[in-house]
Amino acid sequence: MAIAPFGNTSATQWGIHPQIFAGSTGLGKIASSRNNATSRIRFMAAPCSSFFSRDSLHALFDKGSSQTLHRRRGSRLIVRADADYYSVLGVSRNSSKSEIKSAYRKLARSCHPDVNKEPGAEQKFKELSNAYEVLSDDEKRSIYDTYGEAGLKGSGMGMGDFSNPFDLFETLFEGMGGMGGSRGSWNGAVEGEDEYYSLVLNFKEAVFGVEKEIEIRRLESCGTCNGSGAKPGTKSSKCSTCGGQGRVVTSTRTPLGIFQQSMTCSSCNGTGETSTPCSTCSGEGRVRKTKRISLKVPAGVDSGSRLRVRNEGNAGRRGGSPGDLFVILEVIPDPVLKRDDTNILYTCKVSYIDAILGTTIKVPTVDGMVDLKIPAGTQPSSTLVMAKKGVPLLNKKNMRGDQLVRVQVEIPKKLSKEERKLVEELADLSKGKTAATSRR
Repeated sequence: MAIAPFGNTSATQWGIHPQIFAGSTGLGKIASSRNNATSRIRFMAAPCSSFFSRDSLHALFDKGSSQTLHRRRGSRLIVRADADYYSVLGVSRNSSKSEIKSAYRKLARSCHPDVNKEPGAEQKFKELSNAYEVLSDDEKRSIYDTYGEAGLKGSGMGMGDFSNPFDLFETLFEGMGGMGGSRGSWNGAVEGEDEYYSLVLNFKEAVFGVEKEIEIRRLESCGTCNGSGAKPGTKSSKCSTCGGQGRVVTSTRTPLGIFQQSMTCSSCNGTGETSTPCSTCSGEGRVRKTKRISLKVPAGVDSGSRLRVRNEGNAGRRGGSPGDLFVILEVIPDPVLKRDDTNILYTCKVSYIDAILGTTIKVPTVDGMVDLKIPAGTQPSSTLVMAKKGVPLLNKKNMRGDQLVRVQVEIPKKLSKEERKLVEELADLSKGKTAATSRR
């Protein structure tokens, strides 16, 4: 809804005939000349007038609206702004028909439901088609430019006169190969659905990759009817519900006009034909079967990774292309080695003596046990890097992350008499060394 002081708003901008408010610069004059305006309104809504429909005038000038008009000068009139068809197509108001056609072709291809599976794509496609149908017609465009969408409705060229947007699209792209799609509305072919499979891997299989043989159940073309869904030896006939179009158009009357919606025919499932169903597939044209597939999992995958196997999903109907198989991976964590992207984390424990003097320990890695040198004087919680002992980058086997080893220094809670004596001697030596340093 748009709210604006009526005295500062062009009547033509909102699709309202300028004659109704001729000579009025403020709301007070409109209210004071109510009888005169009412007579003009009735004239414009008369059956002989094609400018305004009675419904559209009633929506603007009902009893409640009249009371609002009598309040005071500067009151607000609430009206609904028209759709800007030029903005919908992304063209300027002085664009030529060829520019409008080119803009529609480009946008309609990207928003067509066969290509764009995002929510709202079909509604956007219909809006584009509605805008193109008006702006590509000289008469409708002239009325729209002058009076907006309200003028189209009042002249009998409202939204109820728009053609099926899919038929409009097919007509415009005729001879251009169309979408190469699978909607039953034009050739009966329906693309097969995608299938999903969950595969569990252990830690090393995910790190280095593996080949697996999996077994899936999917819909395949029926061998009895060759995917037609019809009983062998019988003939199909044109669907009486959709007239062989595969789609039906329903109309809904609303206060804004008549809206049309195109949907797949439920009687023939979009094929445009009816027949005696095949006894094997019950007319579906597909049966569920088991198939074993060899799958190559690349190195470096992780939990949540998704592999796509093209054309291994459910078979299409009536010649439609098959769907894809998506394999969702789940990796069992390793109890010792922890993964952080392409790095592997490990914590080792060394005694305080080894931390002071240095030592060499054996550390587990995905490549097996490896010697790790602990430098003398290693501090608690230090991190040592074992280069290229981590996870390979996905699809780049020769590039690997590192293994990061966190050193945890163990301090004994109890000491023997001999150990305590040695530590005290070491402490005395350290104090003497510190005192000598401070005297310098």
